[in-house]
Amino acid sequence: MGIFSKKDAAPADTEFDAPTAAIEDISGDYTLDPTHTRLGFSARHAMVTTVRGAFKEFDGTATIDTAEPANSKVSLTIKADSVDTGNADRDGHLLSGDFFENETHPNITFASTAVEFDGETWNITGDLTIKGNTNSVTVPFEQTGSAKDPFGNIRVGFEGAVAINRTDWGLSFNAALETGGVLVSEKIKLEFDISAIKVGAEA
Repeated sequence: MGIFSKKDAAPADTEFDAPTAAIEDISGDYTLDPTHTRLGFSARHAMVTTVRGAFKEFDGTATIDTAEPANSKVSLTIKADSVDTGNADRDGHLLSGDFFENETHPNITFASTAVEFDGETWNITGDLTIKGNTNSVTVPFEQTGSAKDPFGNIRVGFEGAVAINRTDWGLSFNAALETGGVLVSEKIKLEFDISAIKVGAEA
């Protein structure tokens, strides 16, 4: 799954239950379910540990066309000030001019420009805009199943991850360590656990 190797998968006794497949063809229009979706990230701190965080407020839509994957599209808007790393001071620093510059650039956005599907992996390429800077990113996604929930919603799940260099988006703050290296890694891993609800599905 992109930056993660299959051989590093968890032992069988720690894996989740097998996914379900409620529908054979997942084509259709979808909206993200924020309460069951995680948009996360991780970075190395002081070259010795990994700090993880996530955004709590966002909305997104997707159109999936399995017959013609190129007709598929994704749009996502994230509120930067919803960042949560478990530490209020760190979150405040992330919203400052050193990083997201939230007062001027309150939203992080992604808009797909190309979608490919090889029968197993959905490769979604799009424009990622952070702090007013836009760069193209390709995120590989694997479908994790489909289900009909107790409320009659048709849901599909996807997992994806990609590594980016934060300085490409103007997030260049850092500090050198006396022992070598830097305080915050330039490489950031973006992690997506997606639950999307089909629009207009029969209850």
